[in-house]
Amino acid sequence: MWKFLLPFTVFVALAVLFALGLNPSRDIHALPSPLIGKSAPTFTLTDVLDPARAVSNATLQGQVYILNVWGTWCQACREEHEALLAIAQQQVVPIIGLVYMDDRSKAKQWLEQLGNPYQAVAFDTDGRTAIDWGVYGAPETFLVDTHGRVIYKFISPMTPQVWEREFLPRIAAARRGGA
Repeated sequence: MWKFLLPFTVFVALAVLFALGLNPSRDIHALPSPLIGKSAPTFTLTDVLDPARAVSNATLQGQVYILNVWGTWCQACREEHEALLAIAQQQVVPIIGLVYMDDRSKAKQWLEQLGNPYQAVAFDTDGRTAIDWGVYGAPETFLVDTHGRVIYKFISPMTPQVWEREFLPRIAAARRGGA
């Protein structure tokens, strides 16, 4: 009896996991981040446009800011770029770019040709900083509160609708002291 019950139990458990994982109504943007509510990983990297200049999120302590992870190899990053330019013009919060696993000259050319929505652009040569942030791919956008805690993570290209619906209310709450 036991020799049949164990395989059957394993089969049922796997079937439930697959059913939950393949659920078409699941929101792919809602991948949980273990960083939510925790301190944002600090980094100090070189700037894409000026390698002699350091970019560190420690300089943003006490401010609400956005970290946008992107790469020139990422088609979805190209799709979101115009939205980021428009968001940057609103000057609601600083936007820090994190160039993920890319070539510095390509990233620099990208910003020169398409425009630069970032207050600073950190160059993550080997992807270690992105790993610290729990990045799955690009684009990913993180919102950090005044206490240096990650309060939201969005996976997929930023759009004006996402900015207004998901980010602006959280930014307002973070400035009021809530997250």
